Amino acid sequence: MIAIELLATATSAVDHVLHPLASTPLAEPAPKGINTNGVVSFFASKIAPILLAVLGVIFIGRASRGEISKVLTSSAIAIIGLAFIAGAATLFFVGDYLIDLIFE
Repeated sequence: MIAIELLATATSAVDHVLHPLASTPLAEPAPKGINTNGVVSFFASKIAPILLAVLGVIFIGRASRGEISKVLTSSAIAIIGLAFIAGAATLFFVGDYLIDLIFE
């Protein structure tokens, strides 16, 4: 009789200790993926303006020293680079549209 009461007390004590452990997750949930829209918007809103400001300071510094031809050449290269980036973004959206159109 004493052994049964002792066993019941021990069981309830173990259950009381282990109950919070059973409700907590043992591992972190698996990652869902990379938020590419967030990454692109971060670069577009934070990094690109800083890079353009640095380019502007470099161009102004060169122009103040009289290196106008280098400034014009660098400006043309920068504008062509921006055009290529805009073209790549346009092709990305056109490709996405075509995929949606074909596999609809």
